[in-house]
Amino acid sequence: MTIETAARADDPSEAPVDIPPALRVRHRRLTERVPALYPLAVELLRLRRSWHWLRSGVCWATDRATDDLPVRIKQHKSLLLRTLGNSEMWMQHNKVRNLELAATRIDGILIKPGEEFSFCRLVGRASRRKGYLDGMLLDNGEAKAGPGGGICQLANLLHWMVLHSPLTVTERSEHSFDPFPDNGRVLPWGVGCAVYYNYVDLRFRNDTDATFQVRVHVGERYLEGEIRADRPVPYSYSVYARNEDFIEREGDWFRRNQIWRDVIDRRTGDRVRSELIKKNCALVKYVPDGVDEPSALNPDGHAPAIPEDHPPVIPEDQSLTQRLRHADAENPTVEL
Repeated sequence: MTIETAARADDPSEAPVDIPPALRVRHRRLTERVPALYPLAVELLRLRRSWHWLRSGVCWATDRATDDLPVRIKQHKSLLLRTLGNSEMWMQHNKVRNLELAATRIDGILIKPGEEFSFCRLVGRASRRKGYLDGMLLDNGEAKAGPGGGICQLANLLHWMVLHSPLTVTERSEHSFDPFPDNGRVLPWGVGCAVYYNYVDLRFRNDTDATFQVRVHVGERYLEGEIRADRPVPYSYSVYARNEDFIEREGDWFRRNQIWRDVIDRRTGDRVRSELIKKNCALVKYVPDGVDEPSALNPDGHAPAIPEDHPPVIPEDQSLTQRLRHADAENPTVEL
């Protein structure tokens, strides 16, 4: 029996994703009304995160190894040059250079038992002084050029691989809007990451007895990555999207779905459990294809009703369940 047919109708985890109030009623923030305050707000958030780093007591992953650990847990690659809406291709070419710089700061990093990986701590602040070029940034719902733009592709790759491992995601922030229509999408929508030094981070922790290693490399056509370990792990993982749709509210379109993960026993091939990882909902900055088709609507021709708000249902008693929490700032500048 599939998950879909087994789920109860009153199961909150099966309810469509509600539109968050922050997206339904988009009041202008103070930094939007007074743009001169924006740099100050960013620096204050960075100071707060730096203070948290000093006082958190977290054992950060900093050691690295040049030789591969013996067991491959997950391998993935993503295309370097992509067409994103009407964006200029020179930003895609600059992105490749930015990814090369960022990848050298992460390649070979070991995550030992009890240690935590932080993308922002390892990569640091992307600046022109460090050689980063202007690539695509997402700022307040718009795409623009800025130093280090594009390195979130590396965070996306890492997050996808980590979801296929027993590592525990402790911080991950997503884009609050969907800027471009799908063009050759390989991964489910909603598994990407927003990163912006230093308060919008991707972090994951090793709660196992094994040591893991991150390998990343910019190849000729692809950004390539692996998660490796010093020993086999008992489970494999399958990550997929469910209940995806577009809905319209007061002239705005929203995209929503659920990200699920099946945990599979490597020895028997049996599914051990299915986990709801995340419920996604984002404002769409384009007109979705086929939105007027009946298949996108209810039989009465209306968009699906929004249910009462349900938080993501994540079983507390499952040690491999991902713990995803948002970063400090709402709608920050992020890198694509």
